[in-house]
Amino acid sequence: MRRLLQFSDVHFGVEHADACAAALDYARTATPDLVLVTGDVTQKGLPAEFAAAARWIAALPAPVFVTVGNHDVPYYDLMARLFWPWRAFETVIGHPAHDHEHRGEGVMVRGVTTARGWQARLNWSKGVIDLEQTRRAAAALAAAPTGDLRILACHHPLIEMAGAPMTGDVRRGDRAARIFAEAGVDLVMTGHVHVPFALPIRRGDGCSYAVGCGTLSRRERGTPPSFNRVEWDAHAITVTAVAWIDGRFVDHETWRLPRRQDTRHAETRPATPDVDAAMTTAAV
Repeated sequence: MRRLLQFSDVHFGVEHADACAAALDYARTATPDLVLVTGDVTQKGLPAEFAAAARWIAALPAPVFVTVGNHDVPYYDLMARLFWPWRAFETVIGHPAHDHEHRGEGVMVRGVTTARGWQARLNWSKGVIDLEQTRRAAAALAAAPTGDLRILACHHPLIEMAGAPMTGDVRRGDRAARIFAEAGVDLVMTGHVHVPFALPIRRGDGCSYAVGCGTLSRRERGTPPSFNRVEWDAHAITVTAVAWIDGRFVDHETWRLPRRQDTRHAETRPATPDVDAAMTTAAV
């Protein structure tokens, strides 16, 4: 059984200090194979916020993979927002904003940027995905060794979750989700909405899943601060939302997701499972 931890939307500047400190302690004792941070590490892209985020990320157990979010642009510096929106993120956090990749034992992660410094609509916080970048990421993940867990990491959910407190409204998100599903990606892992979820992507063979992470900030949207623990073996992926309740982290919701057994050879691939029946949610 392998394990990764997913954190998202820490929003340094309005972070939940106690939860952030406890999350570091949890990560150090959980011995994860990977720590994934899916964007919005700052609130307004200010230097002090980036510095605090960098210290926190550096304290996480390696390896760590970080993607950029819409709050990680310079909020007040219009020129930087327009022309070099990710320079501070890349310089201080030390992770590339585009075509980020991690290959580890039994897992591969590829990052795609869905945030923009600006765009041709009023709400710049919404998502946009570039299909050329999508195809590069899909091709790289499809080439991972058979049996590896293949993860696409970005900030905005490509498909919407019914009942979420907000939407990602990702332009070309549905087309990108189809490309990733058909490439055999196991998980599309995101943040942005501050609510944990695990949903089947109704594309391809039905064995690709959208996994959303909660927040470690004080910008709660009806749910407590949380992060995800993801564990997997050859047959299943278990996603557990670990929530901050009564001053400590406890397992709060769990989803069990059946894995495809072989993504490249149709003759050995098992029948598509009944995803709705297999997915369970248990509140602790």
